[in-house]
Amino acid sequence: MPSKKSDSKITNREKDVLEVLWNSDTPLLASDIPKLNPSLSISSVQLSLRNLLSKNIIEVADIVHSGTVLSRSYRPLISIEDFISNEVINNYRNLDKAISTKNIVATLLKHEKNEANTIKELEKLLEERKKQLNQQNKIEKGV
Repeated sequence: MPSKKSDSKITNREKDVLEVLWNSDTPLLASDIPKLNPSLSISSVQLSLRNLLSKNIIEVADIVHSGTVLSRSYRPLISIEDFISNEVINNYRNLDKAISTKNIVATLLKHEKNEANTIKELEKLLEERKKQLNQQNKIEKGV
């Protein structure tokens, strides 16, 4: 699934609709969503789908026959992992003067189930990032 970045805030209803789409292996019609989450009405689903489309968080996957009419089916453009990561980053930007990246990472590690493996993975990521920064510095210096 392609990953798109969205800094747009979404409502709780839009998030509910997105969760239904994320939990589906196939694109869904607007009428399918309230069947899978009965707390959603068809009118709130349709409004949420329009808003999510305008924010480029979902797309129309196909036009399909639903009974005797043609209907759009929808799928997310962003994975749940990317969405949550974007939410965390946006929240962090609001707090960046109150807490450092180092403190956030340290706190997350304390709550990690497999801390040793995560540290190894982070070390690899940090080495890759160092290489990228060194290359950027060389380019900026014209070396």
